[in-house]
Amino acid sequence: MTNMTDAMFMMTAASSNMFEIQAGKLAVQSATDPEVKRFAQMMIDHHTKASQEQMSLASQMKITLPKTLMPVHQAMLDKLKGKTGKGFEEDYMDAMETAHKMDIAMFQMKSTNAETPTVKALAAKTLPMLKSHQGMATKLEDRVD
Repeated sequence: MTNMTDAMFMMTAASSNMFEIQAGKLAVQSATDPEVKRFAQMMIDHHTKASQEQMSLASQMKITLPKTLMPVHQAMLDKLKGKTGKGFEEDYMDAMETAHKMDIAMFQMKSTNAETPTVKALAAKTLPMLKSHQGMATKLEDRVD
């Protein structure tokens, strides 16, 4: 993980954003808890915006971002499909904690040692949002567990 290239970081982050958006859409449909639905809608909004910022940076850097989820994110999404109610909520919040933990580690690393100043800036700018999502996910997870 420590020697992840900027391009690999951008691709992984893009997949993670897509996962957050797709999982969020599932949660808006499948969750019954209004707070989980609210959190899911916020994930859709925030990660759509993050995704757009990233796409413009990627095109400047001539990096082609993935259009499909990476296996790690696809596996997390597959676990959520077909579940409803309480079971869905527990698994969704669990996935949110895991995904944000992975993202925070990756963005933290790139905020200090990216090869490209623009990638470093993007990582540093996105980090507080990810940390705030992580905190909310932890609180909500305790609630639905």
